Order: sequence, then structure tokens, then C-alpha cells
Amino acid sequence: MELKQLASFVAVADRLSFVRAAEALHLSQPALSAQIHQLEQDLGVRLLERNRRVVKLTDAGAVFLLEARDLLARAQAAGDRARKAAQGEIGRLRIAFVFSAALEVVPQIVADFRNQHPGVRLDLVNLRTVNQVQGLLDGSLDIGFLRLPTTHPQLNITIIHSEPFAAILPPGHRLAAEAHFALEMLRDEAFVSYGREWAPGYFDATMRMCAQAGFSPHVVQETSEMYTAIALTAVGVGVAIVPRSVLLAHSHKVEVRQLPESLGVSEIGVATRAAEPSKLVQAFVDLARSHRSQEDAVL
Repeated sequence: MELKQLASFVAVADRLSFVRAAEALHLSQPALSAQIHQLEQDLGVRLLERNRRVVKLTDAGAVFLLEARDLLARAQAAGDRARKAAQGEIGRLRIAFVFSAALEVVPQIVADFRNQHPGVRLDLVNLRTVNQVQGLLDGSLDIGFLRLPTTHPQLNITIIHSEPFAAILPPGHRLAAEAHFALEMLRDEAFVSYGREWAPGYFDATMRMCAQAGFSPHVVQETSEMYTAIALTAVGVGVAIVPRSVLLAHSHKVEVRQLPESLGVSEIGVATRAAEPSKLVQAFVDLARSHRSQEDAVL
């Protein structure tokens, strides 16, 4: 049973005339008759009663007409959806982000993309950088907002956000009121750090900052989440270096000292598979890049 046979049957059933149906379908009458005959052979039932003067539906034909219309409509809808998916108008995107990206970066990009692509389903999940890389490589994710520096030969990564670092100290720390605070003043402090296991590039970057300041930090506690680092700092476990934006959502009281951008900046990138062919993914990345452009213009 083929779609063209269904279309031919519906055309005859609507007009109850092989002549008029053949004209509407731009077919010869013998070709149309052959299609209807083959359809009846495939189904094993007679759909139309016809003679020289009259064409009418059998009981089986009347029932089959409803089903044929439905099948043709669904085939048309499937084709429409396939074309829209190819153009990036509908579909599904699986997107992961590090916690800090959820504060300043991801929400507006997601909101703007939903406004532009209302037919696209967005699945959002909070994942650490190393887990995002794995998800992109194994195909369980389409897009990742991850902490930089991160590189992989099978990924395309574009910087879309950068911000200064801040040093955070326990409440009442002796350096909190220091008029000319500098990172090297923390050389003798215990450090809480976002662990290398979860964001190796970020960990190495903060270690380099300390090395540039002339010391190697004494890390007493690593954590997989930056807000946990803030909480541990608040109760006196140690000091920490974090991107400025993570302080926006914390509820713990800590002392904050801004660090100069000359020491480095914290960056977030949007990552996709290097061989990603999807127009939908590309549309999302293009939007994310435009947000970076707007951010640069403001700065």
C-alpha cells in the first residue's frame, strides 16, 4: 500500500468519478484504475462499486476512506515537521551548564532562543565541566556551557562570557579591611578550591594566578561546586578564589576582595561537537555568540 494509492482512492471517493479524479490528479484513467485495483488487491477487500454509470463506496470503502484521509494528513504533517527540523525551526536541544553560568549567562540566552524558536524543546541540566565534555562526546548532550580553559580536538568551544575573579575571606578576616589588598597577601592562608578533578583547566588557571603572585597555595579542601567553596569559606575553612558572578546567588556572609583583571579573567564557553551538522545547534550557538558581542559592546 503506497501513499499515491491512498491519494488516488480519496480523489475518486470524493468525486465518485474516475474521469474527474484522473483529471484532478493529472493521471490517465487507466493508470488511476490500475492503482485502485492494486490497492483493493493489497487490502483484500472491495472499496468501490463501479459500472458505466455509477461509482459508489462499499461499506469497507467508507470505513477505509476515514483511515486513508488520516494517513495522508499524518504523512503530510510528518513531511512538514521534517522540513522544519532541517531548517532548525523545531526539534530538541539537550543543554548543560555549570552552576555559575546559570547566574548571568544562560537564562537570557535561553529566553531569547525560546522566543525565536517556540517549537524547539530545551532540556536543561546542571553539570560539571568534565561531565559536559563526556556528554558532548558520547552524544547525550548537544550544547554545553562550560568553565574555561577547556580544550578537546573533537569539540568546538567559543568564549561567550568573561569576568574578573574575586578572593573571598571568612567573616572578620584580618585582611578584610586592608586598604591595598593584593593576592600575594594570601600566601600563608589555607585555601578552599574548586577541584581539578571536575574542572582541570579552571583549577590550573587559579594555581597560575597564585604562582604569578609568588606563592603556591596550600589547598586544604577541594570541592566540586563553587557555592560549596563559598559556604566553607564562610565558616572559616579557608579562603578561596571564585568568579565574581558566583557571589550573586550565595546566602553566606563572606568578605569579598576584587582581583585585578591583569591576573586573569574567568571565562565561560559554549561547546558543541566539531562535526555537528545540526542547523538547530548552530542557531543556538550563533545566538550565544551575539550575546557575547553585546557584552563586549557594553564593556
